[in-house]
Amino acid sequence: MSSLVVAIDGPSGSGKSSTSRGVAARLGLRYLDTGAMFRAVTRWMLSHGVDLTDPDAIAARSGEPVIVSGTDPPDPTIPVDGRDASFAIRSDEVNAAVSPVSAVPAVRARLLELQRDIIGKGGIVVEGRDIGSVVAPDAALKLYLSADPEARAVRRAAEAGGDVAATQESLRARDRIDSGRVTAPLTMADGAVHIDTTPYTPDEVISQVVALVEAVSGDGE
Repeated sequence: MSSLVVAIDGPSGSGKSSTSRGVAARLGLRYLDTGAMFRAVTRWMLSHGVDLTDPDAIAARSGEPVIVSGTDPPDPTIPVDGRDASFAIRSDEVNAAVSPVSAVPAVRARLLELQRDIIGKGGIVVEGRDIGSVVAPDAALKLYLSADPEARAVRRAAEAGGDVAATQESLRARDRIDSGRVTAPLTMADGAVHIDTTPYTPDEVISQVVALVEAVSGDGE
């Protein structure tokens, strides 16, 4: 599996992170959370006073943050300018701003280059919204995870300690932005396997994906 690339896409709350990390850990693969990279850029822009309503202002400074993405499934650190930002990028402020920042083509182009450098020759599970369609279209296995809106909201609210109704509305707003952006919109890639995670536990989803990976790699024979 040293050359295998597994691409896992889907909206927030669909189970991408728990599935991707679990699969990578179980199979001894590296792991990349591309969403954390966009969050890191967003956090940097906020801390440097960039006007996030101005795409040109964001684009002008998109090359400045120094982002290093860890690939250890149990501990995927993400230092920004030399300081770990794993906790800071999960704030409500970043949650509210990450989609507009992610929609800026210059940001996506910068991070696409970094993402492909990390993917390299493979041996990695990569999660995001455009992995199978843009970042790694030649991935050996492409997956698209989804879940019904209420289940997604309950999961995300449990993680962040928020209100379910408010979380559901926030997820809907982010879906509209992510699916409607011109550059690399959220979409199910051609040839992707769709898994609705609503009725399954995280372990059950991980087991399904591991079985698919082993089938593709031949390790399950």
